[in-house]
Amino acid sequence: MKEKNEKHALNFLEKRQFASVAEISDALFVSPSTTRRILEHLQDKGLITRTHGGAKLNMVNNFTPSFTFRIHQNSFEKKKIALSAIKLIKNGDVIFLDGSTSAFCVAEYLKEFENIRVVTNGIDTLSLLSKDKILAYSTGGQVSLENPAVLVGRYAEDTICNFHADIAFFSAQAMDDNGEIFDCFENEIFIRRAMIRNAKTKVFLCDSTKFGKVSPYHLCSLNDVDYIASNQTLPDFIPFDKCLIL
Repeated sequence: MKEKNEKHALNFLEKRQFASVAEISDALFVSPSTTRRILEHLQDKGLITRTHGGAKLNMVNNFTPSFTFRIHQNSFEKKKIALSAIKLIKNGDVIFLDGSTSAFCVAEYLKEFENIRVVTNGIDTLSLLSKDKILAYSTGGQVSLENPAVLVGRYAEDTICNFHADIAFFSAQAMDDNGEIFDCFENEIFIRRAMIRNAKTKVFLCDSTKFGKVSPYHLCSLNDVDYIASNQTLPDFIPFDKCLIL
């Protein structure tokens, strides 16, 4: 039972990044005192950090949710985002897709288009595109130690710079109330920046759980993005003409 409760607590924190003791207690159907003991054990293992009144997931540690796990997080919302984003694609486009699960959801709909070419650093995305017989280019590079689902490094950046894409789809961990966009993995920042620099149209795939948050590494600003595709109404500071909602 102890291990089961710890696993459920981690799953809950993976979805929220931070949660209060009361929220975790409600999710696990246990008392606050039991929740505190669970959190103490998880902190001893280095998986979380206790904070005043709650806990947050340690993103920079050996516990990184798998791509398969993350693709099922908020899956319905991600599909809505993808369906709104693909409205920008035309037959014959060259497309950048980063290694995010949100970009993977966009890739699931690309077989509807003709003569497109895709450049991606997402390992699972490459496999999907191959299965759907879509012309795809791998960025190459090294497998990220932090996030084994993506390819990173200077070689990958150089490959991206050899293309000029019609449209780039990318995601990130957070967007604060000033429209600054952040991510949790440093080596993926450089890949996304290369895609942004070398694409005519830039689309940020952002579900509502990322609003009003920050993460360790600054990626870009709202001014660097042409559209934000989301599953819910976007914050008021985002211009209406940048919003894509299904």
